[in-house]
Amino acid sequence: MRLIIIILTLFLTPTIIYSQAPNLGTAVDFVLFSTDGAVSNSGITHLTGNVGTNNGSSTGFGNVNGGMHDGDATSIQCATDVMIAYGQLNSATPTNNPAPMLGNGQTLYAGVHFISSPTTLNLDLILDAQGDPNAVFIFQIQGAFSTSAGSSIELINGALACNVFWKVEGLVSMASGTSMKGTIFANNAAIEMNTGDILEGRAISISGAVTVDGIQGDTPIGCGSPVLTGPLAPDLGAAACYAIFSSDGAVTNTGITNITGDVGSNNGSTTGFDPLLVSGEIHPSPDGSTAQCASDLTVAYNYLNLLTDDIELLYPAEFGNDLVLTPHTYIMNGAATFTDSLYLDAQGNSSAVFVIKINGALSTSTYAKVILLNGAQAENVFWKIEGAIDINNYSVFCGTIICNNAALGSISTGVTLNGRALTTVGAISTVAMDALPTTVPGNCESVGFSEQTDIDESFVVYPNPFHESITFTSNEISMDNRYELRIVNTLGKEVMHSTLTQTSTVIETNEIPSGMYFYYLINNDKVIQSGKLIAR
Repeated sequence: MRLIIIILTLFLTPTIIYSQAPNLGTAVDFVLFSTDGAVSNSGITHLTGNVGTNNGSSTGFGNVNGGMHDGDATSIQCATDVMIAYGQLNSATPTNNPAPMLGNGQTLYAGVHFISSPTTLNLDLILDAQGDPNAVFIFQIQGAFSTSAGSSIELINGALACNVFWKVEGLVSMASGTSMKGTIFANNAAIEMNTGDILEGRAISISGAVTVDGIQGDTPIGCGSPVLTGPLAPDLGAAACYAIFSSDGAVTNTGITNITGDVGSNNGSTTGFDPLLVSGEIHPSPDGSTAQCASDLTVAYNYLNLLTDDIELLYPAEFGNDLVLTPHTYIMNGAATFTDSLYLDAQGNSSAVFVIKINGALSTSTYAKVILLNGAQAENVFWKIEGAIDINNYSVFCGTIICNNAALGSISTGVTLNGRALTTVGAISTVAMDALPTTVPGNCESVGFSEQTDIDESFVVYPNPFHESITFTSNEISMDNRYELRIVNTLGKEVMHSTLTQTSTVIETNEIPSGMYFYYLINNDKVIQSGKLIAR
């Protein structure tokens, strides 16, 4: 009886199949590759991963977040590794035989799925790992493989694109709007991807062309892929205390400009900044602080200048345009024109560093934006630019800019700089903009700026700048020793009044508009502390 129960239990319980993933070798770094055939693009395509062919040419691609390899040592090795991986996929023992029409809400589990005829994907195909992140899905398709417009592969319960493989004995043709997951091997045939297709994986032809038109393709994350950290960040030293600085040149402003951090020049005047709108110190003329900043800026510049680049962006005049970059050191060997948006994707690593080196000038379009994704932090983004810089109206720029031997030019009306603008030699001009370094060292008070606005060390006010709330902390505050808090705007109008009775009090500030404010802590009818606040 017990044996019967065991047999019935095994029969009725869903079986988890452990398939063996092939060894991709160096092919793991490629998003598009052909061992023998042209690789070409039309339209605006965004790719993360290497692109190349071992016998042919790669044409029509703009900036690629990876290397281009045509007929070189890298492509030779990749071609060898592709054949090994294909052989492993081809010899895998089938465990399931689905019908040649995949999708339409169908769910498949890990295993080797063999289809003996040409196959079509329609609507959604769901791949369920059943909670096993190591679950491998292999599809052996003994004919051509096509997808219908808008079809997709959906991964659930721990399934990963890096564990999905498609071995196709014929043409692979994806209709517009397909969302594909996994590494595709097309044997003796071409691969065609159309406008709006999204590939989380790789498209590899063993003998045939790979043609794409306005797609997004990314090598998958996981399955032992390295966690990208980028290079070590430079040590800014005292330069971290400044939002706007020139080692040698005038620093001028017109219009209503809000600054968090110090402003100054070590060899020139600093004019036009309203002290009420600068949460830091304005250095109207060179002093000890600016001298230290200039020295530390040179050190930071030299470090970035000597940093070895990982990826060259080959078309600096086409920079932006929704390009996605990951934590690396990038270089552009020419003047860059930044149009539309640039995405910086930290892939979940909030400590990851991005360095972008431009051997030429940089200009942006109106409304250009640097957009941070998946944990990317503005404090970990650095720009080293060998030429003049012009950040056009209403742009949003993230990171610390270090400009060498050229005017930083104009940071124009409505620009938000989530970082710093620093130059070794050259003037800086700002016009009605906001500069907000995300972090300012706590020791900046020694060079003229304190991140916290407290006078008495027993009183702490943070964060500053603030957004949704601000916290006032002191061991002096109690029910028996209350403090009144007043926050006023630059016109002296009170915007908040509260009584503090606890050692730590969180004040909600959702209704306070962005701008400069002043706070006053009052005890026994005396102002015992005051300071500036910045609301974002």
